[in-house]
Amino acid sequence: MDFAPSPRGAALVTQLTDFMESHVYPAEAVYETQMEGSGDPHHHPQIIEDLKAEARSRGLWNLFMPHVTPWTPDPLANLDYALLAEITGRSHLGPESLNCSAPDTGNMEVLSLFGTDAQKEEWLVPLLNGEIRSAFAMTEPDVASSDATNIQLTITRDGDDYVLDGRKWWISGAASHRCAIFIVMGKTDPSASRHLQQSMILVPADTPGLTNVRPLPVFGYQDREGHCELRFDDVRVPATNLIAEEGMGFAIAQARLGPGRIHHCMRCVGVAERALEMMCRRVTQRVAFGKPIAEQGVVREWIADSRMDIEQARLLTLKAAWLMDTVGNKGAAMEISSIKVVAPNAALRVVDRAIQAHGAAGVCDDFGLARMWAGLRTLRFADGPDEVHKRQIARQELGRYT
Repeated sequence: MDFAPSPRGAALVTQLTDFMESHVYPAEAVYETQMEGSGDPHHHPQIIEDLKAEARSRGLWNLFMPHVTPWTPDPLANLDYALLAEITGRSHLGPESLNCSAPDTGNMEVLSLFGTDAQKEEWLVPLLNGEIRSAFAMTEPDVASSDATNIQLTITRDGDDYVLDGRKWWISGAASHRCAIFIVMGKTDPSASRHLQQSMILVPADTPGLTNVRPLPVFGYQDREGHCELRFDDVRVPATNLIAEEGMGFAIAQARLGPGRIHHCMRCVGVAERALEMMCRRVTQRVAFGKPIAEQGVVREWIADSRMDIEQARLLTLKAAWLMDTVGNKGAAMEISSIKVVAPNAALRVVDRAIQAHGAAGVCDDFGLARMWAGLRTLRFADGPDEVHKRQIARQELGRYT
C-alpha cells in the first residue's frame, strides 16, 4: 500500500493549506457576524461567495469529482482527494468554499454518471459553477430508512409525466434559499424484485405540491443549509426528469455513497485534528491546583488517546481510498463500511475530550466544540447507521467461512 499523494495531489495540499490559513480560518469570525446580523438561520452570507471566488481563482474548485467529464477532464484519485478533504474538514467553511460540500458532491456525481445531456445542462453545470445548491431526498419518517428498500414515496407514470406522493425528512440542504433541485428516490414498481422497485427523479424546488414542512434541529442547532421535512402531494414533473431508467434507484444510490463516505470520514479526521489542537492549547494555558492542566496525568492520557484515535482513523480511511483507486469500490466495500463507523466515532471521542478539557466553556458556542460534537454525532446516522455497516462487515467476514 502506498498512501503518498501524487505530485499534483501534494501541490494541492500545499495550496489548500495556504488558502485555509490565509482566508478560511480568518473568515470564520466574519461568517458568524454576518449570520447574526441577518437574523435568518438559513441566510447565505457574502463571505461564502468571497471564499468561493478566491478558491476558484486558485484552481481549488470541484476537486471531489472522481470521474472524467467535460468539466473535470483530469480528476484526482480518491487518495489525493482524501488528503484534501481532511484539510477542508478543519473548518465548517472549508468544503463549500471549494464547491465540495455534501449533498451537492454526491448529486453532481449522480448527474455526471447517469444524467441525460439535457439534465446535465440544466442542473449539473450550475452546480459545478457553484451557482445553485441541491438536495438528495431519500430518508422517510414512517419507515426504517436504514433499509432503502423500505421507501414508500410513490413515483407513478401518468402519460408524459410522473406524479410523486409521500413524505421525506432529514433532507440536508433543503432549507437553503439557493436549493434549486431535489434528487428524489421513490418506488415506481412495488411488484418488482426488492432492489428494482426504486427509481430516482429530478424535482425542481418550486414544483407545485412540494411543501417544505419544517427545518429539523440537530441537538438544538439549526444547520444553515437545513435538514428538512418535505411533503409531496400530487407533485407532477416531466417523464424526462427520470434519472437513467425505472428500477435503477437502488443501484444509483449505492454508486453515490462510496466516494461520499471517503469525503465524510476524512473531514471527520480534520475536525478531530482541530479539536486536539484546541485541547492542547487550552490545557497548556490553564492552571489548576498550582500547575498547568497539561501536567495532569489524566489529561496527558486524553491527548495520547486522541492522537492514536486520529492516526488509526486516518490510516484506515486512506487504505479505503487507495483500494477504491486500485481495485474499485466493490473491492473496497468492507473498508468503506469500516471507516464510516470508525472515523465519526474516533472524532467524537477526541471532541468529547476537548470539551472536557475546556470545562464549562466547552459546552457553549464560544469555542465551537459543541457544534462539532453535534455534527459528528449525526454522521453516525448519515449514509447508513453504524449498525448497518457493522452488519455488512460481519456478513463479508463470515462469508469466508461459509
